[in-house]
Amino acid sequence: MINADKPGRWKSDVADSVRTYNSWFLSAAPQAYRAARAQTARQVRAAFHATHNLASVTPDRLVARPAILPALRMSTAPPIARDRLAGLADVPKSLVMSMENGKIPPRMARPTLEGHLQRICNIITDLLDLDLFPWLASGSSANKRALDIAETVVTDRLCGAVADPIIRNAQEQRQLEVIAEWLNDRGYRQQPHPTSVPLQSMEPGTYSFRVNVVVKGGGDSTVNMPLDVVIQPHHPEQNGFPLLIEAKSAGDFTNTNKRRKEEVTKMHQLRATYGKHVRLILLLSGYFDSGYLGYVAAEGIDWVWEHRIQDLADAGV
Repeated sequence: MINADKPGRWKSDVADSVRTYNSWFLSAAPQAYRAARAQTARQVRAAFHATHNLASVTPDRLVARPAILPALRMSTAPPIARDRLAGLADVPKSLVMSMENGKIPPRMARPTLEGHLQRICNIITDLLDLDLFPWLASGSSANKRALDIAETVVTDRLCGAVADPIIRNAQEQRQLEVIAEWLNDRGYRQQPHPTSVPLQSMEPGTYSFRVNVVVKGGGDSTVNMPLDVVIQPHHPEQNGFPLLIEAKSAGDFTNTNKRRKEEVTKMHQLRATYGKHVRLILLLSGYFDSGYLGYVAAEGIDWVWEHRIQDLADAGV
């Protein structure tokens, strides 16, 4: 074990991890948020342009620009979450998710699609924030000042709704960069690993990010489990199975304890598929207290702290 069997140093490690995360947050999070906000502002302007400043929210415009849906959801009073929109419009949540990823489901029958889109448009049009878009109530054209204010408000709403994922994604990317730098300095090489190729066939001295690992699902079915990092050491284990890593970061103690079962579930699925020799460790950064650490340690899950990344060497890497 690397850290799971050393509770005597957990307290100091937690304090160091919190300091490291806070330092990163103060220096990098504002920049990550500003970059995301600039991109969001472009999305909002595109939505306004595509709908003639929200005066024409129609199915054909959604077909042409499905990715404008998030901005339209934030243009209502109150703003509508994805699930709420799907429920109000009585449409599949998968349709809403697909549109927000910029796609219209290709296999959906055209009459069915048009009916769904019309109901989405009806809900958005009925709930548009007329105090924010006064030109809609008056039937006049939007002047530049009113339009600038409206675009700013909708952008802030949309960014506020995704603020936590923005920060979490930026921190996860940084964690992967820390791992890559540490591995590259030790002669490792990043190389994609296809899901169709057994993990045991992974070339020694290589690593891959965001790998889908096939595990047993319900009954005889299988599912793809996404893992952040897979590393095949220069000298692989006798069974040939690589080291699996999940990058975890948290800006407070509450959310980590709410989500701690996720790692345990992954470990159980991996062991049920590949046996007890599976090695899954966590790369932790931020607010992970002794309650969280004790819980995952009891399930046989070990971890490395980002502020002491050199502990990866103790995992045979």
